[in-house]
Amino acid sequence: MEAMNNNDVNTNEVLPEETPVSERLSRKLKLMELKERIRAMEETSDIEHNPENVLEVKNLVKYFPIKTGLFSQLTGYVRAVDGVSFSIKRGTTMGLVGESGCGKTTVGKTLLRLTEKTAGTAMFNGEDIFSLPKSEMRHLRPKIQMIFQDPYSSLSPRLPVSEIIGEAVREHNIVPPNEFNDYIDRIMLACGLQPYHKDRYPHEFSGGQRQRICIARSIALNPDFIVCDEPVSALDVSIQAQIINLLMDLQKQFGYTYLFISHDLSVVEHISDTVGVMYLGNMVEYAPKEKIFKNPLHPYTDALFSAIPVPDPDVKMNRVILQGSIPSPANPPSGCKFHTRCSRFIEGLCDVEVPETREIEEGHFVACHLYDNE
Repeated sequence: MEAMNNNDVNTNEVLPEETPVSERLSRKLKLMELKERIRAMEETSDIEHNPENVLEVKNLVKYFPIKTGLFSQLTGYVRAVDGVSFSIKRGTTMGLVGESGCGKTTVGKTLLRLTEKTAGTAMFNGEDIFSLPKSEMRHLRPKIQMIFQDPYSSLSPRLPVSEIIGEAVREHNIVPPNEFNDYIDRIMLACGLQPYHKDRYPHEFSGGQRQRICIARSIALNPDFIVCDEPVSALDVSIQAQIINLLMDLQKQFGYTYLFISHDLSVVEHISDTVGVMYLGNMVEYAPKEKIFKNPLHPYTDALFSAIPVPDPDVKMNRVILQGSIPSPANPPSGCKFHTRCSRFIEGLCDVEVPETREIEEGHFVACHLYDNE
């Protein structure tokens, strides 16, 4: 899908002649409202940098244009990320959870500028990522890395392990040429791989070993910040535990900061220090792990957490069943996007007004009309 910036929001799209006038006006009005929303996000995305934070994100927006027909006519936009804000302290892990399609991975890719943002600000060590030209961004890339979800497709089948891990090390001059081989050996050993694996190819390894290679490739550049995009979802449960423990050990040893994207709440509870919950492109709740798991405030968060299995047959879970299906991110509901599935829906409020994000207790933020008076 093609990327879109603020200037790409076209309010003068050409529609077929047979399109009814009412539909033309309605569509143009929606696009004008969309552009006004993006402009407002840009104007309110200034960040006061806190040196304790590696990453600070304010009003991050990423829309993708929808084009159909023989002439690729613009028909709308997918609001993949729609005004997300959070910060991550140095040496900690933030878990980002939500249903499939809520925009978790798009957040990670946009922060790494693998796709360009539509609006918003992201500060990495006090430097605005999105304002950097390509030449400066190239020098910053070793400090921000990503571990992809699929260890099978994210490794080149044509390169041996030594080249997969060392290609970027050589390109960015991380170590002198005479220390290269010893450096790759140390990185492999830190990730549970043996030096004699260097001449082997990805197809000769198991899924868990391939993910270790992916982790070795990312830490070989001495990064400060790593986006972990569901790094254990494609692995067996026993291997998942090994990879999670490896990530935690590496964090203790080298002080890495993680954005851990996952749909497995048990894993997120184990590895995270703070947790953000996303729904249809928005952050509906954000808090330290202990607070959000002990006292989930948003109805959506409550429903998600009620689905966590408990390994005790005598414990009866009060499971919250969500009604209906997730609305389309190309045509989200008005007001609170969750109101179509919420059991605590307030008519005339939730379906009209977008809820503001409020700090209910220290560090615990929620976007819900139930807490408007708190």
